[in-house]
Amino acid sequence: DLIVHVRDITHPETILQKATVLSVLKNLNLPSHLLDSIVEVHNKVDLIERYKPSEENALAISALHGHGLEELKQEIEKKILTATGKKILTVNVNLEGPQLSWLYKEATVQEVEVMPEDGTARVKVIIGNSAFGRYKNLFPN
Repeated sequence: DLIVHVRDITHPETILQKATVLSVLKNLNLPSHLLDSIVEVHNKVDLIERYKPSEENALAISALHGHGLEELKQEIEKKILTATGKKILTVNVNLEGPQLSWLYKEATVQEVEVMPEDGTARVKVIIGNSAFGRYKNLFPN
């Protein structure tokens, strides 16, 4: 669904390495949408003072120090959701009913926050449009 190209931005041949990787990817006859949505990641930015990516949409990170990793995670999540046609939703479910079980079977459950006072839970899920449509039909409330 997604290509993440991580480069050692301190390597003296980093530009040539990028060109080589892109050439190899193009020769693999991958779908154009996949090549157009590559996430470009510049690693080891902690070794270059005040580093700013010269390439548009490149993310600067330091895996060693954790700099930029949250932004990278968010970008990957956004692109994966776009590529797969899924979305992240929070739904309220009655714990006495079959909704939570259904969501575990048909979606990816990320978090469950139980409200014991009223027997419900807030459930954060990754779900496709068709599955969410089925969910709304089965559980209209």
